[in-house]
Amino acid sequence: MSSDRVSLIVDVDTGIDDALALLYLSASPEADIAAVLCTAGNVPVDRVAANTVAWLDVCGRNDVEVAVGSPVPLVAPLMTTEDTHGPLGVGHAVLPVSTRIPSSRSAADAWIELTHERPGELTGLVTGPMTNLALALRKDPELPHRLRRLVVMGGCFHHPGNTTPTSEWNVAVDPEAAKEVFDAFSAVPPERRPIVCPLDVTETIEMHPHHLRRLSESAGSSPLEDLSDDQPRGHRSSASNEVVRHLSDALRFYMEFHRDENIGYLAHVHDPFAAAVALGTVPFTTRAATVDVEIDGRLTRGTTVADRTGMWGRPTNAEIVTRTDPEAFFDDLIDRVGRYVRNLKALPDTN
Repeated sequence: MSSDRVSLIVDVDTGIDDALALLYLSASPEADIAAVLCTAGNVPVDRVAANTVAWLDVCGRNDVEVAVGSPVPLVAPLMTTEDTHGPLGVGHAVLPVSTRIPSSRSAADAWIELTHERPGELTGLVTGPMTNLALALRKDPELPHRLRRLVVMGGCFHHPGNTTPTSEWNVAVDPEAAKEVFDAFSAVPPERRPIVCPLDVTETIEMHPHHLRRLSESAGSSPLEDLSDDQPRGHRSSASNEVVRHLSDALRFYMEFHRDENIGYLAHVHDPFAAAVALGTVPFTTRAATVDVEIDGRLTRGTTVADRTGMWGRPTNAEIVTRTDPEAFFDDLIDRVGRYVRNLKALPDTN
């Protein structure tokens, strides 16, 4: 783990767990957020942008640039997942409508321009489909050499998929984009290989009601959050702390979804884990591999495949996270987010 400050381009499809990732980054003194970019995924891109600016405002980060990306994947029609994240993408939460207007530049242009302005400094963190980054790479193939690192939440290798039997959501939405990104990073030196956080590990990051209760206690919010499987669907939080209230309402929907899928009354919070990997605030191990994405298979489209032994004779292009400590992650998240929202004071409007 590292205590160095990490400058980030964050590409999201907000999304319940994207929102928690943005809160985690906002609460982290290690994180310097250069911009947050929006891609279509969990919900359409305009809704992603509205969620992102509204949530950053709630988190006291209305100083962060938000740029909007492509409304569609590179090739396939857009598929969204309101059944998982709610009709607006943030579960049962009703966020205040932001008066902020997103950046005038596109998300793809932001990838290019920011890495030109700060070559070798920025870590990319992608927690949604890779459409924006792929579009940037088409315009500027040298971009991978200007990134300090790329961290991706996506894919699965020795684990069932969550979209098809073999594919993970972020990759399945835009397999062509994921393939183009992995191909583009084949030429970077080992220390700049993308770090991939797959379902194999992120589905061990199970957030349970007791984690949210501890977070609300750390935040000094009252009454303490007490999510329960026997409460009526859509029950709303009455927490005194605004961030805790919205987070609880979002996570309740996510837990209800997982319960309905016979997974349990819990939430797989994939994206904050990827954020912690990007910051180096969680222990993890990786294994080097050459990653490619199936784009033609009738049954396997969107499947990520890893060659760990050099059978393809192609350059290694990824470090796949294989192990972590979920409770260490939650202890850290609860401590830093609780302290942050306890003392949160909204920043002045920058527009």
